[in-house]
Amino acid sequence: MKAVSGRIGSFLADEGGGPGIEYPLIAAAIAMVIIGAMGVMGGGLNGLFGGMSDAANASLVNAGGVLN
Repeated sequence: MKAVSGRIGSFLADEGGGPGIEYPLIAAAIAMVIIGAMGVMGGGLNGLFGGMSDAANASLVNAGGVLN
């Protein structure tokens, strides 16, 4: 029984491989922040580019161009 508890204790005390899991966790956290920011800004950007598209279409129609 001592052998099992000794192995469990050494397993829990071993800190090797910590950076191997820390960096992916940091990358995942950064990705979640970026995805969240894009979700918040998505509507504003859609409105901005939609307005620009409407203005460009109106300019082409006023210039005599044909749009389908």
